Amino acid sequence: MVPLHYYLLLSAILFACGVTGFLIKRNIITIFMSIELMLNAVNLSFVAFAARWHVLSGQVFVFFVMVVAAAETAVGLAIIIAVYRTRETLNVDQVNLLKL
Repeated sequence: MVPLHYYLLLSAILFACGVTGFLIKRNIITIFMSIELMLNAVNLSFVAFAARWHVLSGQVFVFFVMVVAAAETAVGLAIIIAVYRTRETLNVDQVNLLKL
């Protein structure tokens, strides 16, 4: 049996990679993938705690987070495609939709 702290350490590493990608990268798709990586890191810790304590609520919560993440992916990719069609770039520094 794998100890709980191994799962939590892996989850922390995945979350740190997601935060690093979110803060450093300037491409919208890379930022979007970093957010998904952070969500999956949190899901891993939920599943690890649910398995450790033998409760189902953590796994049910992960299911709902995955459903919301799938909807977010569909809407987010549609927004990214719309931004690319209007601005012809995916660089965050060059996309300034709120400026006139």
